[in-house]
Amino acid sequence: MILTICICFAGLLLLGVPIAVILGVSTLVSLVFFSSTPLHIIPQQLFNALDKFVLLAIPFFILAGAIMTRGGIARKLIAFVNAMVGWFPGGLAMAGILACVFFAAISGSSPATVVAIGSVMIPALIKAGYGKRFSLGLITVSGSLGIVIPPSIPMILYCLVMNVSVAKLFMAGVMPGLLIGLALMVYTYFIAKKNNWRIETHASLSELARTFREGIWALLLPFIVLGGIYSGIFTPTEAAAVSVIYALFVELFIYKEFGWGDITEICRDAAVLSACLLFILSCAMTFIWLLTAEQIPHQLADIIIEHIHSPWMFLLTVNILFLILGCFMDDVSAMLILAPLFLETLNRYGIDLVHFGIVMVLNIQMGMLTPPFGLNLFVASGITRQPLVKIAMGVLPFLFIMLVCLMLVTYIPWICLALPGWIYS
Repeated sequence: MILTICICFAGLLLLGVPIAVILGVSTLVSLVFFSSTPLHIIPQQLFNALDKFVLLAIPFFILAGAIMTRGGIARKLIAFVNAMVGWFPGGLAMAGILACVFFAAISGSSPATVVAIGSVMIPALIKAGYGKRFSLGLITVSGSLGIVIPPSIPMILYCLVMNVSVAKLFMAGVMPGLLIGLALMVYTYFIAKKNNWRIETHASLSELARTFREGIWALLLPFIVLGGIYSGIFTPTEAAAVSVIYALFVELFIYKEFGWGDITEICRDAAVLSACLLFILSCAMTFIWLLTAEQIPHQLADIIIEHIHSPWMFLLTVNILFLILGCFMDDVSAMLILAPLFLETLNRYGIDLVHFGIVMVLNIQMGMLTPPFGLNLFVASGITRQPLVKIAMGVLPFLFIMLVCLMLVTYIPWICLALPGWIYS
């Protein structure tokens, strides 16, 4: 069965078949040839996979991100952080990083962050003389923080397949996200000093106060959403619904960046993206059910334990595997397939599932930035009309920073476990 699944999976992947269909076909073929289980179990498993309350958070967060991308929240954030740090060497670039950090804390989506911040910041950076390659790479990489800093859609998916607390994983993502943001800002500072990238004017206190007053509604959203989750006022799913209502209220009645007529198109786009993600999830969960029923994770754990004798070598192997897979397939799908396979191995090595979840999310982040299938590369190319190769070349220097941060989080679990441990203790 394992050999048939591998051949079926690899063959369909090379033919360009969508990953959800590959998972469904692989499950069907395995049941037909290697099991006496009736085939009507497949639609039952597809339904059971989606019959979970926490999954409502995904379309809600996608819709909230679409509303904020279309509206003025991103521009208000950019204006405030630029007034706050724009006077530093490379201040405008630092403002772009900080804007991505703030927007990541309210959107839950990496592509949405690239679109919302990149459409404003990339032209501004190029116009200010920061260099096209640097500007493209910086915002494309900074936008990937959308899935690291909570709320995060891949984190919700991981929690579903690994039975982990969403609130704990959200908390665990805060410090790694801030670490990456800080590393990008330090790198930007030294590059700016080297190239003498400065601005001619300094923002006054009155300008800072004005931009803060205009952006306060956008700045409040992360505290409402994450504060509500961590304080127990509402669940992550309820927080997603609150973010939609809040974003609609701010955009329609305060910023007034779009009207009621735009809501239909926004909802349609969000529904299409949500349907794609949930279809992949349902097929992946059905595939995982098959593997679990056949005891394949236990067999895999026996093989791994036999050949890899330490947890740190196992984590290194997983990182290398995901970095390679990220070049050829969607890393979210890879996580949904492989993370449950490693569950028994993680238990035997004593690796914390929350820690491993953050490692998985950071690998997904890297996969979104590596050609030829890096999603953020395509998004940045679309909004800037620049060739994919030029975007990838701009991203390349920042990938080394991301890799260092990945290794730090992988081998210093405290970075991601300190905050949830402190709060829950």
